[in-house]
Amino acid sequence: MKNKSVLLKLALAMVCCVPFTFYAQINGVTHAGRNTGQPMFPKKEYKELSNPVAVNPANWSKVNGINVKWGTVDERYAKEVPPTVLGSNTIELTAWKGERVAAQFVVFGKEDLANVSFDVSDLSCGKEKIGQSSLLKGFVRYVMTDELNKNKKGACGHRPDASLWDSTLVADPIDHFAKELAIPAMNTQPAWIRVWVPQDVKAGVYSGVVTVKNGERLLGKLNLKVNVKNRTLPKVDDWAFHLDLWQNPYAVARYYQVEPWSKEHFDVMRPIMELYHQAGGKVITTSIMHKPWNGQTYDYFESMVTWMKKLDGTWSFDFSVFDKWVEFMMGIGIKKEIGCYSMVPWALSFQYFDQASNTLKFMKTQPGEEAYDEMWTAMLTAFAKHLKEKGWFDITHISMDERSIDVMLKTLKVIRKADPKFKISMAGNLYQELLSELDDYCIPLRLKYSKQDIEKRRAEGKVTTFYTCCAEPYPNTFTFSAPAEAEWLGLYAAMANLDGYLRWAFNSWVLEPLLDSRFISWAAGDTYMVYPEGRTCIRFERLVAGIQDYEKIRILRNEYKQKGNTSALRNLEKALSTFDELKLNEIPASLYVNRVKAEINKF
Repeated sequence: MKNKSVLLKLALAMVCCVPFTFYAQINGVTHAGRNTGQPMFPKKEYKELSNPVAVNPANWSKVNGINVKWGTVDERYAKEVPPTVLGSNTIELTAWKGERVAAQFVVFGKEDLANVSFDVSDLSCGKEKIGQSSLLKGFVRYVMTDELNKNKKGACGHRPDASLWDSTLVADPIDHFAKELAIPAMNTQPAWIRVWVPQDVKAGVYSGVVTVKNGERLLGKLNLKVNVKNRTLPKVDDWAFHLDLWQNPYAVARYYQVEPWSKEHFDVMRPIMELYHQAGGKVITTSIMHKPWNGQTYDYFESMVTWMKKLDGTWSFDFSVFDKWVEFMMGIGIKKEIGCYSMVPWALSFQYFDQASNTLKFMKTQPGEEAYDEMWTAMLTAFAKHLKEKGWFDITHISMDERSIDVMLKTLKVIRKADPKFKISMAGNLYQELLSELDDYCIPLRLKYSKQDIEKRRAEGKVTTFYTCCAEPYPNTFTFSAPAEAEWLGLYAAMANLDGYLRWAFNSWVLEPLLDSRFISWAAGDTYMVYPEGRTCIRFERLVAGIQDYEKIRILRNEYKQKGNTSALRNLEKALSTFDELKLNEIPASLYVNRVKAEINKF
């Protein structure tokens, strides 16, 4: 571990001090101290880390030839063992118009394959077609992961020593850039196909062929069918599900070695943030002060607002960066809400530029103190004026997370003093005193709103959601979590009659996110859900699937009620009623998810 520690310290020093132009000449080092054996921060092409689990030839003794088979999207196929959950050569998916559905196949055998590729034909139903623009095709790549804490009750806590956790390669990133891959003998290679059914196609069964080759040699063909129902899912921008995944533009600037807020920065962010839009993202994450979450991510959040204390002791604020970021995200399509973090940062330390000394200074203060009230009243008054000029005031929320009720009540007084019409959001514990105060309230999965509180808030136009973080062993979206757990989240929101879901980290990348998802503070994958270059992944695709399920359930519930179809409504609610996160350590999430999906797809 001593050598790993030295390597990691060297890498961190290089990231901080070496000019961007020299990065490509330096091998990357992960948070766990692994030398990646390739230049830092790979983009379109990269090599996976070596597998820490050795191949056992005895496991492959009954495998004959090269196999190309449909698998299941519920499985992360281990690289070093032959897969066991397999289907036939034909798979049929069921979809509504406008819905995304996916399938996974695997290639495996006891022979080295130098350049495996695959292609998917258009899907045809008579003269109707679902063309290439509706298909996502990519190999599922392997990234290093770890595990839950030893007590299996969560994944929070500092993890400086990777040797304390089992580390393995796990299938997660979906690489649409890799057109060919080498597959060593006695290795399994999965691939992912997603069909985004156009909203204007006719109902029917659409058929296509997946062709898998090694160079010019045909390895196998698979039949893909999509049964398109005569029902239509709304366009993404019209989804009701309130998805709030906190974005981190600073992580992108570091990874791509670009100046923050430059044209290059926005250019490389676009495909990444477009994934958030395509998932139905509703909230733009902004930081209105320095380090709202201290250093819980590798790339901490700088302030998008410049704070200056002038010679005469008054405050001045510049919102230029805030405006550029919000305008960029709105241009992508994220327009419902702006979340502004945080009046109550973890460190309770506030950075500002002091004009008198021409230096950056920090003020330590907290809600209830005169200095805090004076400083934040000035900021919020100026902010409200600016937001109204931009036409954003009505969608902007002053946002906090995991603060005590005492602190929240003191903070609310300051906000109301600055402008009583400011909207407020919080992710944290459930306090009855805040149910009428917060316009967007998000609580942990383990806590439960009452049915009456949910309905009352909805009638008042307020948003009521839940979140998961490192505290939940199941369900979760770690890189080692079962894929169906991500889809379970959307279905749980439907069952509990909630408006949506929040996750604290959309793209707070670790040092080398494509190669090693482990971090020094939380379980692997906790800090991000998508990968560089706009790569999606198994858990993100399943999260979106759960949001689509939510939308379908919302539509079916309304239809059943309007038509008086009590039998269908009863069956749907019965399937949903079994959802219980406390049983997921014994009952796979896929059983819950697939049972409800079967009920949804009957109609």
